[in-house]
Amino acid sequence: MHDELISQLESHMAARILKQPGRRIAADEPIISSGLIGSFDLIDVALYVEEAFGVRIADTELNSATFDTLGQLADLIQSRQSEC
Repeated sequence: MHDELISQLESHMAARILKQPGRRIAADEPIISSGLIGSFDLIDVALYVEEAFGVRIADTELNSATFDTLGQLADLIQSRQSEC
């Protein structure tokens, strides 16, 4: 399940946010602190996660301290899904 989440997140970010559909993003690659995605992109990521996975990400969680990698974001999604 975790790897599937990472794959879906990677595909979405590469195609929709980076506009580079073939771009690979490793599960442990920093996406926020490295500047790969910007602050405006974080809102798009949150909206995608909420719609695609049915979990809520608070505005205060849209930062590199909460999730800076696809692996961390997948962990956050899984923890929220298990709360339901």
